[in-house]
Amino acid sequence: MVDPVLASRLQFALTTIVHIVFPVMSMGLAPFLVYFTYREVRHGDPLAERLRRFWGRIFAVSFVVGTVTGIVLEFEFGTNFAAFSAFVGELFGGPLATEGMMAFMLEATFLGIFLFGRERVSDRLYFLSAFAVGLGSWLSAVWILVANSWMQTPRGFEVVTEGSRRVVHLTDPVAAYLNPRFPWMFLHMQTAAVETVALFVAGVAAYYVYKHHVRGVENPDVDFWEASLKVAIVALLVAAPLQIASGDAYARHVYETQPQKFAAMEAVWQTETHVPEYIVAFPTRLSHVLDPRATELFGIGIPGGASWLASGGDASAAITGLESFPGPHPPVALVFWSFRLMVGLGFWFLLLAFWAGVRWYRGDLYDDDLLHKALMGSSLLGLVAVETGWIVTEVGRQPWVVQGVMKTTEAVSPDLTGGEATLTLAGFALGYAALLALYAYVVLRIVRAGPPDRSALHASDGETAGEVAADD
Repeated sequence: MVDPVLASRLQFALTTIVHIVFPVMSMGLAPFLVYFTYREVRHGDPLAERLRRFWGRIFAVSFVVGTVTGIVLEFEFGTNFAAFSAFVGELFGGPLATEGMMAFMLEATFLGIFLFGRERVSDRLYFLSAFAVGLGSWLSAVWILVANSWMQTPRGFEVVTEGSRRVVHLTDPVAAYLNPRFPWMFLHMQTAAVETVALFVAGVAAYYVYKHHVRGVENPDVDFWEASLKVAIVALLVAAPLQIASGDAYARHVYETQPQKFAAMEAVWQTETHVPEYIVAFPTRLSHVLDPRATELFGIGIPGGASWLASGGDASAAITGLESFPGPHPPVALVFWSFRLMVGLGFWFLLLAFWAGVRWYRGDLYDDDLLHKALMGSSLLGLVAVETGWIVTEVGRQPWVVQGVMKTTEAVSPDLTGGEATLTLAGFALGYAALLALYAYVVLRIVRAGPPDRSALHASDGETAGEVAADD
């Protein structure tokens, strides 16, 4: 049987990796749906209504599955990490409860109006429902990231003894909930969600645009896919550079507050200066795949780049090596390669955004078959970047569950046996694989079915679809 600590960590990692797909899709789609609804309500735009209806279906599916998997995660705090829950419950429970009572209820309540109330409420109330759904999805991220960021940079608390048990006591809610990590995590996460959905929308739309304009396959809904592609490119042009800029500042903050994690991200074992920043790295020996060391890698990178990144402009700055910290160390290989992949994808997304923007500006956006193929191939890479970013954030913090306060080995439920943990891990692996496959199947069905028929639209006569596509 697997050790209960390892099995619990693997189970929580598995459930989080699957769960994060759904809130990322719903949070990323929210601004798109608000914009489509505004165009529909304000201008009586029939194309905007079709865009809102189609992408709203994927939002709804993502919301439902995300709700189910999110509840499971919260139960795991009790089943697998009871010691952690008992220790930080006073501080940790507040944000999670507020997320349910404020954000989730707001989103769930107005989602009913948004999905089923178009014919039953006024235009103003309907737009309010779209805005409230989007706001609720983003407020959920606020409270979840408040809790998670506190685990990274804990503030506003003291550890006291109650009876025979040591617990965290909240002393300064403002310092705790507005801790130094929160703004960086929130900006980076929400930008990642918008970027991920922009890539997904662009990839799906590029497929139909490519078939129509390049392969010559007639499609009566090509105006719908052209508009989807253009909206996605605009979002990508905003999100891709913002993500890189915020990631740069975020990494500097990690260096200042979690130097051991930063050393793992850069595979620095001994304190060094002029540490290079590898975007693409290859080990010089096979053993360095599982034991990467920045001084013994070959790759494409910036000399002194990691030092410059850490210090904010000094390529000769020293980075404290992992051997300067008491063990155990984070799993360096997993953190290092995940960080490389995340950063590399970020620059690829930036290239895609400007490539598409230039083609649009030159008037040959629909004719560049290589761009279409690149967008199609990148449609799910945003999710890969999100997952690797999560690995860097959470695995890089090890061995701590609360940085400098509580270790992960101390957080697991004390009475949990290896057999119980192994059994639930296997069950969750099978169940979540089936759930993810079902979600992918449903989304694929929606995409293949295409946008709703024009004859079923609610909006009054306004601009023609061709006029709207040209305007967009």
